Amino acid sequence: MRQSDFDLLEEREVSFPPAHTAEHLLNQTMIRLFGCERSYNAHIERKKSKMSFHLDRKPSRQDEKLIEQEMNRLISEDLPVTFEYVTRDNLPEGISLERLPDDASDAIRLVRIGDYDVCPCIGKHVRSTAQIGSFEMLGTNWDEHEHSFRVRFKIIQ
Repeated sequence: MRQSDFDLLEEREVSFPPAHTAEHLLNQTMIRLFGCERSYNAHIERKKSKMSFHLDRKPSRQDEKLIEQEMNRLISEDLPVTFEYVTRDNLPEGISLERLPDDASDAIRLVRIGDYDVCPCIGKHVRSTAQIGSFEMLGTNWDEHEHSFRVRFKIIQ
């Protein structure tokens, strides 16, 4: 399917496409390192961004360093960011639509970052990960009661 097949799809404006693309990478990095779900709360901005994840345990300082290192490794790999248009009935295995609004179109745009991540998204992205710049972790917070891990970061270009 091509984008022209889906006249109803429009890219959603995002404040800073490099940080939005980094959001996709961080989601998949957390999934791979901690076996968690994608972020349940994200606020992505040009100056600084934050994302929160439910985890089984509090990450160590070494884990935090590993997250930052992995993010910068992925960025330097210059992975292509591509789009694929599918219908709800023709989704690849493992793609969840539970976060889409109930009135979302039958047309779904999947964003792929190399072979590393794929998810539904209508935001603007960079063309490849090298265009992100670099990822700097500003800090983290752990909420023991909620088992919530918040990552604060910025993108440096």
